[in-house]
Amino acid sequence: MLDARRLALLAEVAHAGSIAGAAQRLSFTPSAVSQQLAKLERDLGAPVLHRNARGVTLTPVGEALLAHAETIVGELRTAERTVRALLDEEPAQLTVGTFASAGVTLVPAALARFRRDHPAVALRLLDLEPPDGYGLVSSRDLDLLITHRYPGAPLPDPRGLERRLVRSERFRLILPAGHAKARVRRLTLRALAGEDWISGSPGVPNRGCLEQLAEAAGVRLRVAYETRDYQVILALVEAGLGIAFVPEDVLGRAGAARIEVRDAADARPVRDIFVVHHRRPGPLVTEMVARLNRPL
Repeated sequence: MLDARRLALLAEVAHAGSIAGAAQRLSFTPSAVSQQLAKLERDLGAPVLHRNARGVTLTPVGEALLAHAETIVGELRTAERTVRALLDEEPAQLTVGTFASAGVTLVPAALARFRRDHPAVALRLLDLEPPDGYGLVSSRDLDLLITHRYPGAPLPDPRGLERRLVRSERFRLILPAGHAKARVRRLTLRALAGEDWISGSPGVPNRGCLEQLAEAAGVRLRVAYETRDYQVILALVEAGLGIAFVPEDVLGRAGAARIEVRDAADARPVRDIFVVHHRRPGPLVTEMVARLNRPL
């Protein structure tokens, strides 16, 4: 039978991206972590890690084992919390993972309301870009994950977790103030084919969404500036450097006098925002989900 402690170490190393990072977090020496992982590999008869100068990556065996390791670690932590709660020893805490734009628009008000009602609860917020974070929920490193899905993108396997739709937010087309195309009555992607666009780099969800919309419209768009940060995108558009699609919630922080907000007649993308948690969430998680479901 595999050793649960060694499986827990594998999960820690996978989350940290390096043996040294996991060792620091666990207050172990890197050599002690390496020795335990070597014993795990001997038990399995196969390597679980590829070691390189920048850290480690999981082998196919390690990848297959990681989901089980995260589930086992999560169940052990749940058992410990249950006992400590019965003994009145469990400190109240809530760890939330979120992607950047939700961390600007959706999360602060919900956390502030939660803090006012529960001043004794220790709150922790982690910045995670989708699809990352599911494994951290499985292992109970996260109590709650806020994640998204762009049009056409597949949803990750929930891995036995509960995933709920919180809201769907539409994207708006933004142009610099005074842009000539902003006066066009029926604006289309085809009419914008010669413009400089601002979006993420290839592989980033907002870039994939833009490319899918352009393909559906039968046009080739030119991405001149690459960033996944919507605050940077807003600043670049305000400076007159290009045009972009941004989530509507982000526009509340834009300088309305410096941008034009429109809808493209042939492209109306919508992004779904989900929360992910264990199937038996505690009362703090349930309350936070309810707060996130409230209107902004």
